[in-house]
Amino acid sequence: MAVENKDINEEAVDKGLDKEMDTEEVTEETSEEETAGQETEENAEEEKGKSGFFGKKKDKAASKLEEKLAELEDQRVRQLAEFENFRKRSEKEKSQMFEIGAKTVIEKILPVIDNFERGLQAIPEDEKDTPFVQGVELVYKQMMTVFDELGVKAIEAVGKEFDPNLHNAVMTVDDDSLESGTVAEELQKGYSYKESVVRHSMVKVVN
Repeated sequence: MAVENKDINEEAVDKGLDKEMDTEEVTEETSEEETAGQETEENAEEEKGKSGFFGKKKDKAASKLEEKLAELEDQRVRQLAEFENFRKRSEKEKSQMFEIGAKTVIEKILPVIDNFERGLQAIPEDEKDTPFVQGVELVYKQMMTVFDELGVKAIEAVGKEFDPNLHNAVMTVDDDSLESGTVAEELQKGYSYKESVVRHSMVKVVN
């Protein structure tokens, strides 16, 4: 009986030792799992911190890029506006230069027109049907047609109210048939080119 009890006790001791060993193994495994969990959490926090840091850097870079793009777009719009203003200025200056040049040429031709008109007025009635006079009249009419096509017009004067922008009064006259301030006689024709006066009409004005 004593031997049996000894065997039973030894078996119980072995079971107790096995139990303790199992408990230690479970404890160690639990400890390892907890450690691994803590490390995972720490790694996750570290990754999160890194991600947030790089995310902020990316946001900053994107913001700077957007600012740079907006600045470049603003410069582009300004340059286009400046170029458009320059183009309009150039066209206006070119038009003005052309108009000045045209007016200069017209001013030089006007005395020729005046001489044609004086010569035709001085021709006696009985000579107006001669080929020479008719040829001169044709040349005069052709020149006036060209003037008309270019936009050169004779300024109306006689019977019109005196306008200092169009007429140049060289003397005054008394004329009961006309109102005061009316042009009574034209001494020299005035001409305009498009909207500007090339030469003012030289006139007599009623007192």
